[in-house]
Amino acid sequence: MRLSLKSKPSATVMLQNRMTRFARDEAGTMTIFAVMMLMMMLLVGGIAVDLMRNEMERTRVQGTLDRAVLAAADLDQTLDPNAVVQDYMAKSGLAQYAVSVDPDTGINYKTVTAHTNGTTPTQFMRLMGVPTLPVPVRSAAEERISNVEISMVLDISGSMGRNSKMENLQVAAKTFVDTVIRDETDDLVSMSLIPYTAQVNAGFPIFDELNVPDLHAFSYCVDFDAVDFEVTGLDLAKEYEHMQHFEEGWNWNNPIGNPGCPQQDYEEIMAFSQDANNLKARIDQYRARANTSIHLGMKWGVAMLDPSFKPITQALSLQNRIDAAFANRPAAYNDPETLKTIVLMTDGQNVNTTRIQPWYYDSPSERVHWSKYPLYWYLNNYVSNSWSNWRYTKYTSSQADTMLGNICDAAKAKGIVVWSIGFEVTDYSAGVMEDCASSPSHFFRVEGVEISEAFEAIAKQINQLRLTQ
Repeated sequence: MRLSLKSKPSATVMLQNRMTRFARDEAGTMTIFAVMMLMMMLLVGGIAVDLMRNEMERTRVQGTLDRAVLAAADLDQTLDPNAVVQDYMAKSGLAQYAVSVDPDTGINYKTVTAHTNGTTPTQFMRLMGVPTLPVPVRSAAEERISNVEISMVLDISGSMGRNSKMENLQVAAKTFVDTVIRDETDDLVSMSLIPYTAQVNAGFPIFDELNVPDLHAFSYCVDFDAVDFEVTGLDLAKEYEHMQHFEEGWNWNNPIGNPGCPQQDYEEIMAFSQDANNLKARIDQYRARANTSIHLGMKWGVAMLDPSFKPITQALSLQNRIDAAFANRPAAYNDPETLKTIVLMTDGQNVNTTRIQPWYYDSPSERVHWSKYPLYWYLNNYVSNSWSNWRYTKYTSSQADTMLGNICDAAKAKGIVVWSIGFEVTDYSAGVMEDCASSPSHFFRVEGVEISEAFEAIAKQINQLRLTQ
């Protein structure tokens, strides 16, 4: 019997067999892939964390630098701009950032530019050879006194004589003048004062440039039609009506002492002035009289900012009645260098407007008569009935409110910035005045000495501090 012995495989064959089995074995493949994906996710997440931390720091530095340059660019700021910016950074815990400050100052402006190129350390990106990320921050601010045209429309009606309101207004208005008219605003800021009661006395120089039949020489008020409140300007070709000179009062005066059209020189419009002393002296002369026609004051305030008024301004300049620097004002509405703004103030609300019937005011003798005797006093003493034959309502308080709304809307549509102040007014009047303003934030409702705070806040806004970058 033959025995057969199988030979054992060689070591080489065994190794080959093991390699073949290993190559065919798929166990553990997903585990390796999962580990690789996890590593990639951790890396991407780490990059995101580094980038987020860098952006948070950049935002913090940007906000601080913005505030710093705004403070440094303020024309009222007496400290060195570089010192102001560095102080802001240090007090915000950012002293480690080296900030370069570049100020530029002119007669009517101050510009401050600042930038820094700091870095933030990374936690994860350093593993990829990026140890820090840059924090580039740049900011600039400017306060510039551009050309500014201001109409200050002030209520001097009879109710302003109560509760020290006139005195409080005078203090507030004079502070406003000193705030907006300064040495550095020379030939840049013009202000017109428009006091109003039941009417606005334009004064003969302005009145004479309009197409108005001159009925008398007692005062120079113009009566407008409702359609005139739908447009901002004056129509120099249109024939306007000379306001009757009379007083509605019940008490005997000869001559009348409280006419609807104020007749004193200091109650006339003061146009395009930059003389702070003259403006304040005029404000000090105001006295409370007659009743309230806010829409008429606003009409004149807007008209004096409309380019259609320029021929009148040029005529006044030739007569040396305004500063020659303002001979070409008002500027065009689209002039990018000019801000047009109105400050409208009242302590009341519109009332019905009365006029004498034309047939009792159509001769020189009748006009002289009504300059001597108050209307209601005369009717009460000499006319027993049919008073309506002697007088009429030109427009009601409601119609006057509509005209006020129309002229306010027309002004805002032209880009005029309208500020309004309700001084110890009713809720109804506050609503009317807020609607007139450019926005709710442009309206101030104040009591007593708070009126000074309102005027001061408006003045500071007009000085236009703005962030430019």
